Amino acid sequence: MTDPAPGAVLRGAVDLSSLRNRPQPPVAGDGVPAPASDGASASVPSLVIDVTDETFAQVLELSRVVPIVVDLWAEWCGPCKQLSPILEKVVLELGGRLVLAKVDVDANPQLSQAFRAQSIPLVVALVAGQPVPMFTGAVPEQQVREVFAQLLQLAAQQGVTGTAAVSGDPAPDAPAEPELPPLHAEAFDAIEAGDYARAVNAYEQALAENPRDADARAGLGQVRLLARVQDADLQAVRDAAAAEPRAVDAQFAAADLDMTGGHVEDAFDRLLDLFGALDEPERAPVRERLLELFALVGDADPRVIRARGRLASLLF
Repeated sequence: MTDPAPGAVLRGAVDLSSLRNRPQPPVAGDGVPAPASDGASASVPSLVIDVTDETFAQVLELSRVVPIVVDLWAEWCGPCKQLSPILEKVVLELGGRLVLAKVDVDANPQLSQAFRAQSIPLVVALVAGQPVPMFTGAVPEQQVREVFAQLLQLAAQQGVTGTAAVSGDPAPDAPAEPELPPLHAEAFDAIEAGDYARAVNAYEQALAENPRDADARAGLGQVRLLARVQDADLQAVRDAAAAEPRAVDAQFAAADLDMTGGHVEDAFDRLLDLFGALDEPERAPVRERLLELFALVGDADPRVIRARGRLASLLF
């Protein structure tokens, strides 16, 4: 692709067309407002809002001014109760640069279906009306901060740089920088600048100092993936993978695009097919890449569980 922004390959993984233009009920004072007409700011009742099947079209419009983080959750979901407070905390710290839209999947089946919420918590972003897959499952606070930094960078590249102000509140001050370990802070700054190579180096140094640093390991996997797709030509990658089904590098590149496009199962199946087709001496790099991608999605995700089972059957 010519645009190095990760959003160019993340877009379109979810079909929201059925929710865009439905008639909207009158919006009460505590409802979801439409964005301001100046394109630079929007007045909202809160930076954390509850969204329903009926009000979601207004959230799509709001995403043309300020990026929206959508948290799909349910009352019975234990990991949701761990993740939601983290999402709210980080969004509030950003002082209007993001809005958090919470969707109860049990009460809003159309949104649950539109976002293909096979497991929750599921976190998706909206930028200029387009969905951007983010992550599934409860993740550490540091990982949330890093993913949100990537989202803000993507939104800026798409021209979505407005802010949200709570009705009746003064304009938000610039958010305070979170206190991070020095190498994590360096990686965070590099991600915001789009310098993925520097972010990878910072995380690698953090892991060298502390191999048990789970946040650094998670961040390293995500940034490595973004770095690999940064300058990818989508059509060229697809053509190469189709032409050389046993070429490891070609299949790796296609699997990376599958992952960043939200097609997780396609990425796993592609690499598992490759693993099964190769001779034993050639398999090690494929297994390592699969384990790296499994870690990005999360061990508890059903797609990872299924893929691990298939990998085990191929190994034994």
